[in-house]
Amino acid sequence: MMFFKLKLLEVTGLATTIKDIAEKAGVSIATVSRVLNYDSTLSVTEETKKRIFKTAEKLDYKKRKNRSKTTKRIVFLHWGTESEEINDIYYMAIRTGIEDRAEFYKIELLKYLKENYKNIPQNIDGIIIVGHIFDDQLNQLKNITENIVIIDTFYEVEGIDTVQIDFKKITGKVLDHFINNGHEKIGFIGGYETFHNTSSPIEDKREKYYRNYMEKKKMLNEDYIFIGDFSPDSGYQQMKKAIQTLKDDLPTAFYIGSDPIAIGALRALHEEKIEVPGRVSIIGVDDISISKFVYPALSTVRIETELMGETAVDLVMERITTDRKIAKKVYLETKLNIRDSSGKV
Repeated sequence: MMFFKLKLLEVTGLATTIKDIAEKAGVSIATVSRVLNYDSTLSVTEETKKRIFKTAEKLDYKKRKNRSKTTKRIVFLHWGTESEEINDIYYMAIRTGIEDRAEFYKIELLKYLKENYKNIPQNIDGIIIVGHIFDDQLNQLKNITENIVIIDTFYEVEGIDTVQIDFKKITGKVLDHFINNGHEKIGFIGGYETFHNTSSPIEDKREKYYRNYMEKKKMLNEDYIFIGDFSPDSGYQQMKKAIQTLKDDLPTAFYIGSDPIAIGALRALHEEKIEVPGRVSIIGVDDISISKFVYPALSTVRIETELMGETAVDLVMERITTDRKIAKKVYLETKLNIRDSSGKV
């Protein structure tokens, strides 16, 4: 099958472009062709695939212009509007990754809020879902297409491609860092996942794994847990509440569910003249661009959120073009970046 695709590219005059991509990316022409044709039997790293796609984009790969007759229509099902996502950069970055990759492939991206999932048309090629979705909703979407990818789902989903971050591992890294640096009282400030037309919020994975880890270590104290939403204002309010209610019993360290929450918490600590990291150390999650410029520079876990969106588009396109039936669960690596807000190792 792949021999046919290579010959087709040569006949249509695209071999030179593929050769240019191969030379720039440092791989073979065959590898480039197979990656761009979503050959699921090809064994190359995600880093290599990403390098090939980026090189193709830089060279304005002309194969995109020949897709007018085969443009794919993919639904992007998300939890909130773009204006709502301004307060949650995590989801906004995922959206950016999806939209950029869809533009590269000239995909017709149809955007729907989750509350409007029943309005999705039948004549589509795939669906990308961001965040949690309930079983009854997912079952209805399966009746439209089997080509579904879920990004950052809370629960395990059988038979569906997912793009995930290992928050259990992230939580362990953060709490191990605190414990190894002598902290015995470690608090948590986070947010609930909320969705349109849902009766109650869903426990965030970071909170869940914090509780599990601290309980295992016999260090869990419910008084040290503060939950709001994922905005800087919520971080400010929750840290103020912690300071006022706990007083001298304020934890010496806080694991904070996102960088925007952490930035708000930093402001509250500054206002109360509580030294960071002298009295309280904090570590956030996301590594948004502003994190290294706040004072003190925020220690945080870097999550490649845009890559999550890009990977989801790659998966759904691969499933469409290869008719793959076996689900893939893709976990992206993260990195703990230690800066001034938590003290140095």
